[in-house]
Amino acid sequence: MLHLEHINLVVKDIPKALKFYQAAFPHWKVRGGGKAEWYGKPRNWVHFGDDYQYISFNDDGVGENRDLKGHQVGLAHFAFVTNNISDVIQRLSQAGFEVDKDGAEDPYRKNVYYLDLDGYEVEFVEYLSDIPENRNRYE
Repeated sequence: MLHLEHINLVVKDIPKALKFYQAAFPHWKVRGGGKAEWYGKPRNWVHFGDDYQYISFNDDGVGENRDLKGHQVGLAHFAFVTNNISDVIQRLSQAGFEVDKDGAEDPYRKNVYYLDLDGYEVEFVEYLSDIPENRNRYE
């Protein structure tokens, strides 16, 4: 079996980036971090997550993220499953983040999209059925 262990994001400022993710994942923590060099440029890095999954942040980012309404090659978004999307929305709202766009109406799931402070689109989804045929519909 395979599962996703981590995502590695290049950001401009790690503490600013963590503000969004700490609100979304209050049970996660900074697992570790340090300093490194990436192709001649120094950077700080932090792993934020639990014992099994994490997000790696590297602070050597410059420029802007890709235009999410455009067609450039690159990351479009990534998603996390939650068992209570209302709680995620409330925590992010209290931290100053608002939903960027709602997901499609579906009887078997609720989902929303946010933009983090570096312009990454992050989806949160709550499935309302455990039946794979309901969860994985393509209509």
